[in-house]
Order: sequence, then C-alpha cells, then structure tokens
Amino acid sequence: MLSSGLAQPVRMPNVEEQRAAMKQLSFLVGRWSGKARMQRGQGGVLELAQTENAQYKLDGLVLLIEGTGRTLSDGKAALQALATISYDDEAKVYRMRAHNDGRYMESEVRLAEGGKGLAWGFTIGQIKTSSVQAIDEKGEWTEVAEIAIGAQPPRKFLELTVRREAP
Repeated sequence: MLSSGLAQPVRMPNVEEQRAAMKQLSFLVGRWSGKARMQRGQGGVLELAQTENAQYKLDGLVLLIEGTGRTLSDGKAALQALATISYDDEAKVYRMRAHNDGRYMESEVRLAEGGKGLAWGFTIGQIKTSSVQAIDEKGEWTEVAEIAIGAQPPRKFLELTVRREAP
C-alpha cells in the first residue's frame, strides 16, 4: 500500500501566466541595428556595427535574442551572443541563459521600472558583471555592461545603441 505522503503531485506550469509575463518584453521584439563599443583586454577598444534580432518562440513562452557585432575595419564578427529569456511562473522571475565565445551563463533578469528595460548580471569566481538595457526616449535600444574583477572598481566593457529597423 502506498502512503499518500510519499507521492507529490507534479506541478503543472501556468503557461497563460508565463505568456502574459513575456508580453511585457514585447518592446524588444524586432530587428535592430546600430553601433557598439567593446573594451578588449588592456586598452583595446573595438568599434562595431551591431545588430540585434529579438523574436518570440514557442508560442510566446520564450524570447530569443541574437546579437552580432562586426568590426568596422573589416566586417569580421567580433561579438556573437545568443540568449533566451523565459518566465518562471512558480518563482515569479524572468530567467535568461546567454551564450557567447563558447561559454554560457544563467541569470535572473529584472524588468525595469516603467517596463522598458532589463537588468541582469552574473558572477564567476572573481569576475562580476552587471548589464542594463533600456529603450530610451528616442526609441533606441541602449545597453551598458560593466565588469569588476576582484577588488577593482567596475569599469564599462560594452556600450551599444541600436535602432529598430523598418519591417
């Protein structure tokens, strides 16, 4: 005889709550292009032609964002990133998994006050990053990322501004 205390019912996700939460990120959907500046190593700054493509997948349950930065000097890809954002209806938080340069990170994502931006960050050993993305008053997608290593003060390592392309 099975004891009812041993079997836990499987919680079913609330996909309607997830879809409603994900609709709050619709300000990102579309193709964007513009410029980015990325700090590389000791003092090297790369000027990039930046594109961002954000689209819903899985019937609105996941937002897929792909960013590519190509050097202005020769058009070679210098920054390639792919991220998925979803909403955890049980914990009531957005979660992101992002990939670039053969690595990935997972982070909670906070929706900005006013609903037109996101903030996230992660820590790996002595490295701590923070990123803030927002749609500014001109409708441009701006993003600033900072990095701190050990006890060093944070320093900007990525700054981008892209504009939505016409459909």
